[in-house]
Amino acid sequence: MYIQQLYTNCLAQAAYYIESNGEAAIIDPLRDVDIYTELAESRHSKIKFIFETHFHADFVSGHLDLTKKTGAEIIFGPDAKPNYEAHIAKDDEYFVLGDCKLQVLHTPGHTIESICVMLYDNNGHAHSIFTGDTLFVGDVGRPDLLSGNLPKEVLAGKLYDSIRKK
Repeated sequence: MYIQQLYTNCLAQAAYYIESNGEAAIIDPLRDVDIYTELAESRHSKIKFIFETHFHADFVSGHLDLTKKTGAEIIFGPDAKPNYEAHIAKDDEYFVLGDCKLQVLHTPGHTIESICVMLYDNNGHAHSIFTGDTLFVGDVGRPDLLSGNLPKEVLAGKLYDSIRKK
């Protein structure tokens, strides 16, 4: 298993490259997707999944370009309604990546479709969690930025439940 964080200082945004046994997943890719395809090529891997932890309002995601280049499946959490082809995962749905598994945990609050992605190693042990904008070091995602039809108080309650129960 191999994990690499790809951090962009100007946006304070992190994307992740996860690989196991020749298969790779990207979490929250930035617009310039060459870094992911070049990394996978250099490691002799194929990008299989693209996880979007939520719809991003603060940067342009590269998920559409990356799926065009690689054929990788785009995965969103429950309640996502993209206007393009994507797999809308169920809460607790698993995805096999090489010898590992990735689990989608629906964690609404920052946005209604927000997810965290739990990585299990080849022995089935929880190894890492990728929290998107649900959880930060010392902070949580803001529930007042959604441009949908839910009030921030409702999203704040959902975020509280996500943090406490997931």
